[in-house]
Amino acid sequence: MAGRPARAAGMEPAAAVSPPMTLERITAEAAASALIVMGALNPADQAGTVVLLGTGPGFWPVFSAAPEYADGQRDPVDRWSKRVIGVMAVNLGAKTAYPSDGPPYPPFIAWALASGRFHTSPVGMMVHDQVGLMISLRGALLLPDRIDLPVAEAPSPCDSCAAPCTRACPVGALAADHAYDVDACRGYLDTAAGSACMGTGCAARLACPLSAGASRDPAQSALHMKAFLRR
Repeated sequence: MAGRPARAAGMEPAAAVSPPMTLERITAEAAASALIVMGALNPADQAGTVVLLGTGPGFWPVFSAAPEYADGQRDPVDRWSKRVIGVMAVNLGAKTAYPSDGPPYPPFIAWALASGRFHTSPVGMMVHDQVGLMISLRGALLLPDRIDLPVAEAPSPCDSCAAPCTRACPVGALAADHAYDVDACRGYLDTAAGSACMGTGCAARLACPLSAGASRDPAQSALHMKAFLRR
């Protein structure tokens, strides 16, 4: 009876070997999902490595073609993020955390500042070395083991900036001399005069010179502004 040829002793197929876990590998996985690695750290108070993922220049075309964008349900970006980053986590053998998880909420601000790539801007919001004030952290990969990370302790870009963000808000809700005036911001956005901020994004965020690095589509900013106003 014909059959498959017998396998010679010692000729069993070798098990597939996963490539080593590196930040470069994670960055490539993120790029394939229209995300960028915004920072990474090896926290002193927990095992493993935390990798922060956010939106970058390639995000909007991919997201706007996704089912979450078109289904009319609440929180489309959060739901897309959990689906896409969840798949990445399975591929990389990691756990996940999201800014929307909670309460209690994961310490995303502490993680971001500890990564060395985020700083506190003059208007109180965090500023990032690549996307400026256009930060949209979508989730974190929690790797079980520590990986080698580059040193990321550059000085704040705000140290050498003329701080146009402090003068850009039409109603002074974001300024250097006081905390964020949420009520003034919301009140302005809910008027005809606030349509520019609603349609293209927060004027203070856009004023940051580094924000151009996000290549943010105005439609993405408009989606975030609508979500902010209805909260």
